[in-house]
Amino acid sequence: MSALSSPSKSPAELRLAIRRGEWRKETSGLAQGYVQVNLVILPAKDASDFHRFCQKNPKPCPLIAVSEVGDPFLPFLGADLDIRSDVPLYRVFRNGELVAEPLDIRDIWRDDLVTFALGCSFTFEHSLIENGIGIRHIEQGRNVPMYRTNVPTSPAGVFQGPLVVTMRPMKAADAIRAIQITSRFPGVHGAPVHIGDPALIGIRDLAQPDYGDAVNINEGELPVFWACGVTPQAALMHARPELCITHAPGHMLLTDLRNNDYSVL
Repeated sequence: MSALSSPSKSPAELRLAIRRGEWRKETSGLAQGYVQVNLVILPAKDASDFHRFCQKNPKPCPLIAVSEVGDPFLPFLGADLDIRSDVPLYRVFRNGELVAEPLDIRDIWRDDLVTFALGCSFTFEHSLIENGIGIRHIEQGRNVPMYRTNVPTSPAGVFQGPLVVTMRPMKAADAIRAIQITSRFPGVHGAPVHIGDPALIGIRDLAQPDYGDAVNINEGELPVFWACGVTPQAALMHARPELCITHAPGHMLLTDLRNNDYSVL
């Protein structure tokens, strides 16, 4: 285990390590007990439509915080948190095309940008583990597998696209328990959106995820699918804003918010 991946490391310590370039990998399993968030950063002229897109699609786009225009700091999410440098890997899109995956975005930050922080399923993984439910991608040291589906989102202005899901294989009894546990976290995707046959939601091959890494599915296990915060990236490819910045899939922003603050029970 890396010293940085130790459960004793606080989100603030991990953000500082990320800012220094000491951690550039996925963040699943880090800062257990604390909320991780997806990021979407847009020019102010596109922010209103995207805000409505999140409101119309709360399952894949659970909105946790929105910044002031041009402000790279979100004190609500954490002390000394800097949106421009505290994510392990970013993605930069121009007119809907991926043009760069930088380690920080300080050199392209603008005073008209608005940051949206969206809930992430990594938040409820800690509760699943505490209840004895294994998380395969963590066990295998991989990024969570993510898939584009044939399930449409509700459009808002120029933003629309397919639902993206994460997948975790489980035995049937664990899947039932996982539904109960994750239902307590509606602010971070909540309960699964589908269990079983992936073809029913338009997924052809679980061994070929659209994002992240494939994981082993053992005999007697079911694929369990949750709405994913990468969904906005699919909508952004349709909207084609002149600039958009996101986290790279699996490389989240670690916050000082507690998972329990987003549990309804």
